[in-house]
Formats: sequence, C-alpha cells, structure tokens
Amino acid sequence: MTKQTIKVANGKAPDYSAITGMSDVYSFGDPEACLDNHLTDYIGVFADQQGIYEPPINLNGLVKLLRVNAQHGPILYFKRNMILKWFKQNTILSDQAMSKLAFDFLWSGNAYLQPIRNQFGQIIRLAHLPALTMRYTNKRGVYAQLRNNGLDPLFFQPNEIWHIKEYDPAQGIYGIPEYYGGVQSALLNEDATLFRRRYFKNGAHMGFIFSMSDPNLSEDDEKQLKDAIKNSKGVGNFRSLFFNFKSKGVDADKAIKITPVGDFSTKDEFEKIKRITLNDMLSMHRAQEALSGQTSGDSPGFGNLESITRAYYNNEVVPLQRAMQGFNRYLPSHQQIQFHVPEYSDMLSLPGAAA
Repeated sequence: MTKQTIKVANGKAPDYSAITGMSDVYSFGDPEACLDNHLTDYIGVFADQQGIYEPPINLNGLVKLLRVNAQHGPILYFKRNMILKWFKQNTILSDQAMSKLAFDFLWSGNAYLQPIRNQFGQIIRLAHLPALTMRYTNKRGVYAQLRNNGLDPLFFQPNEIWHIKEYDPAQGIYGIPEYYGGVQSALLNEDATLFRRRYFKNGAHMGFIFSMSDPNLSEDDEKQLKDAIKNSKGVGNFRSLFFNFKSKGVDADKAIKITPVGDFSTKDEFEKIKRITLNDMLSMHRAQEALSGQTSGDSPGFGNLESITRAYYNNEVVPLQRAMQGFNRYLPSHQQIQFHVPEYSDMLSLPGAAA
C-alpha cells in the first residue's frame, strides 16, 4: 500500500475514503461530556435589561459542584453542622432557617434573610431566602428574587433584605465562596472517577484498532465481525476502529492485527489522581482528616482527636459563627444570633467571656 494523505478538516473525523483499497472504516462511541467547566468561570458583574446584577460566577454551576465528588459537598455539610452544633435557640430564627442560612453562605459565599414584622414594626420572624435565586439590582438597597426562570422576578422594597457575603476584591455586590480556587481540582477528581467507571462498564477488551488485510473475508463474515464489536460492553471514552484492507498476498497469521489504544488494566494514574485531589479538597476547605472522615494515606493515623477538635473549633468554626453574626447589626440585643461556647474554646480565656 502506497503512502497517502488522510484529510482532516474543522475538527471532524479523518476522511479515510482517500485511502484506496480500503473497503470500510468506522468507529464506535462518542466522548461523553462531563460538567461544563464554563459554568464556574468568573465573568464579572453586569446588570441585565431588568436592572438585575448577575453574579460573577454561575450559581447553578456551584450547586452542581456539591455532587461532583465524595469530598466537596460532604465537607460543606460538615461545616454547616459544626455551626449548628453550638447555635442557641432563637425566638425569631429557627434551627431550620439557620441551617439553610449557614449552608448558603458556605457553598455560595452569600446568605440572605427577610425580617417579617408585625403591625407595630417589630420583628417576629427571620425568613431565609435561597442564595441561588437572590439578586441585587441597580436600585440602591433593592433586591430581587428570580422566579419562572428569571422571567417574573419579585422585587423587594429598599432595605427589606439583609445580605452578608464573603469578600471579593474584584467587586462588592456578591460574595465568592472561599473554596473557589479548588474548583478545577474537584472537577479532576470527578473526571478520573467517571473515566474509571466507563472503563469498567465498557470492558477491558475495548478501546483498540482492529485491522485486517484478508481478501478472502466475505461480506457476511465482515458484517458479523462488525456487529460483534458493536455489541460489546457499553460506550464511553473507549473508541474502537475496524479496518479491512483486503490486500492480496498476505499471510494468514498476519491478516488480523489488534492494536490497543492504551492499556489501563495494569497500571494507570487513577489512585494518584484521587489521592492528590483529596489532599486538595482537604486543603481548600481547611478540613481535618480526622474530623471529615477522609484519609489521604500519607499519615499513619488521625492523631489526637481532642487537640484536633479544639484547634478546628477555634480556627475554623468560630470565624464562621462570627460571619453568621453579621446579621446582628440589624437586630436588637435580645434577638441577636448567639452561640454556646464549649469548654475548650479560646474565647473563655478572654475577659468577661462566659459559656
């Protein structure tokens, strides 16, 4: 067979028809898209035609990230639980509302409350509003809640909505979650897991180039061979190609050739990727292995749990509780958000502190 050129244009499949003497070429399976990384791109803050500012990152993308792997979402729920553990019962803010409020702040960097008042103007309840649908407008102090896919937003009165947020040096309208820098690592963890699942579902024998040069192969036999490959296990990342050049003068033992695209059954980078991304997850959330139930395998044990719990409470939980207490600037002293103080808190060493 003489050397010939295979044309490739616009990212399409190669045009094998240019090769003379080749009767048929076809491939199996298409790549399956994972989570679209553009969902979490930082795009800036812009107002739409209704005067509503869109967040700099896609909040729907952040919600999808909660289920991207076995660490990211559960760690956020754990941190939520740590905030609730010491929450004092409040006459105007229920435990359920506090749970939603804390989790919104953790996954989105924003949390919203709406004070419900009686006819005398006194606050009788604090209603949680989901961060996923809340937006700020170009009118000072006015917020809106998206409804019906944004076609029928509900606009609130000026200063009717209370909003706390993580600081973002690029803009001051919305907060950005502190874990945002680790998003790509979370996606890599997901990609590695999905790839391994597809590999097992697809079968270790797939993902190869099946080439033949047997001029005596009948069309019926060739069709049966194609169907056998097509009906093998599953589809996914593992594509296979079939060639039959029907060349004359080829030895029988050289007529069939199978070329694996890649051999993943013996050794791959799966465990290494999972371990590295796990360390990234723990680092981006500042989570302790002993408390989160995760282990990277780099240390022989979890260490002293009492010391770890104390350090985690003082260095992580207390700052999160104080972030929740940002709403206290709107509340009278007898209705403010308060937390119990455990005996191992560093706060007890401060003058006037009480559990």
